[in-house]
Amino acid sequence: MLEGVVKFPPEYAARYRERGYWEDRTIADQFAERFARFADRVAVIDRDEQVSYRQLDERSTRLALNLLDAGLRPLDRIVVQLPNVVEFVYLYFALQKIGAIPIMALPSHRYHEVSQFVALSGAVACAMPDRQGDFDFTALVGRIRDESPTLRLGIILGETPPGFLSLRELLAKQPTRSPDELKAIQAQIDPTDPAVFQLSGGTTGIPKLIPRTHNDYIYNSKCACEVTRIGPDSALLLVLPIAHNLPLACPGLQGLLLHGGRVVLSTSTRPTDVFPLVERHRVTHVAVVPALLIRWINDPSITQHDLSSLVAIQSGGQRLQPEVRIRTKELIPNVFVQENFGMAEGMLMFVRFDDPEDVRLETVGLPVSPDDEVRLVDDDDNEVPDGEVGEFLARGPYTLRGYYGVPEYNARAFTTDGFYRSGDLMRKHPSGRYMVEGRKKDLINRGGEKISAEEIENLILQHPAVQNVACVGMPDPVLGERMCACVILRPGHALTFPELVQFLSDKEIARFKLPERLEVLDDFPVSTFGKVSKKALVEMVASKLEAEKATA
Repeated sequence: MLEGVVKFPPEYAARYRERGYWEDRTIADQFAERFARFADRVAVIDRDEQVSYRQLDERSTRLALNLLDAGLRPLDRIVVQLPNVVEFVYLYFALQKIGAIPIMALPSHRYHEVSQFVALSGAVACAMPDRQGDFDFTALVGRIRDESPTLRLGIILGETPPGFLSLRELLAKQPTRSPDELKAIQAQIDPTDPAVFQLSGGTTGIPKLIPRTHNDYIYNSKCACEVTRIGPDSALLLVLPIAHNLPLACPGLQGLLLHGGRVVLSTSTRPTDVFPLVERHRVTHVAVVPALLIRWINDPSITQHDLSSLVAIQSGGQRLQPEVRIRTKELIPNVFVQENFGMAEGMLMFVRFDDPEDVRLETVGLPVSPDDEVRLVDDDDNEVPDGEVGEFLARGPYTLRGYYGVPEYNARAFTTDGFYRSGDLMRKHPSGRYMVEGRKKDLINRGGEKISAEEIENLILQHPAVQNVACVGMPDPVLGERMCACVILRPGHALTFPELVQFLSDKEIARFKLPERLEVLDDFPVSTFGKVSKKALVEMVASKLEAEKATA
């Protein structure tokens, strides 16, 4: 096993194998069977290109062999930062075939984040587009490669300068190696090793890597397929970043292809782009965050397209208001707006198709595996009575037992008997399902993207005008929350909102992490224990927003 990965205890691993959850097969092995069984079916649609299962297999094999020639080896880590294009899919399966481990970065990440991913993982390669808008990814890779003792390869989709590898050339070039070499590699891969590193939305300023093993990640997708009614005729439209856990594996790309379905890729979330794709390809499933669904149902073009093929709209990332679900059903009568709660760390909950109306409107449903274990506990780890709010703890056959390479942090993030402390607050609905009530962790949930308040606070504290700072979530009707930076300035200093944004932009962080309001205060409210009361700050900012709205 890769050093730094926390193993499941032997007695639990034995139980998960005995009950058929873990099959001790690699992801590549599972999909070799599907590529053969569904060879002539359409697997992926990207713009005007339709790729069959056979073509996906052949192209990912060719890429895998050429990546071996380039120096990639089993268990090597590679930061993957590609948009929703078919090359992402080829690369994902190529890496599975050689046993290399993709780190699922987002196209919005910048130097601040990517350099940390490389340092934490010891990554040897990055795969990125040449540009996104006016941002030059090749310069980013080159800069990190100059600083890193491990990073050797920059793999670029698009215009490729000297010193980098072209992803398209690696896909096109005739390999010198035999495919039999991949079979030999597969025979040596331990299915309890990581197949993927997902990224944590944790509260600290340093990201955490989530090891998802071959055994648990396939089981994760199979469970999600069962509760979302995925079959061979299903068509999934992916508009959320494909690297996220939900669109990749819950059921996502993996789940659809396990069942012989087809995946439609889109780099746009605009209604005028999305609705025609649903109509043209008879899309049955789409995953969204509430902010995106709100945008779609308020666009007048929604009534100009035939969306009757939609079976399920999966909503995750934050709580979906009942009014949004009801309005969606009015506009698309046949669709089931399926609330789900999940985390890259593992545990998944879904509302079921046959749940009563109150369960659909008020809860996130139940876990997807019979062996998922849930506790709701108070601050002393005592289980709370049904109906009361407690922190959500999780353990099960696809939920991690520890983040990668951080034993000290794991000692705080997990109970001694292996339950993951999610930081989410929940209570039980009278039906026995679960209701999300907020967060214990200091996270800001901006449209499903989790932002560590501590990470941004640490950066703002570097500004010479700032004496103290507290970042809080301010309520937003579409995104759920936006970030407000509350600061105390040093005597004799001033700071404007544009100056703060520019300062943080110069730190090269993802744009979604930038504050969207600045409040300059003389002092912070404190709790009875003498800590900064973020609850009071949130109430203050919310009150100001209401007053501004009333006078607008």
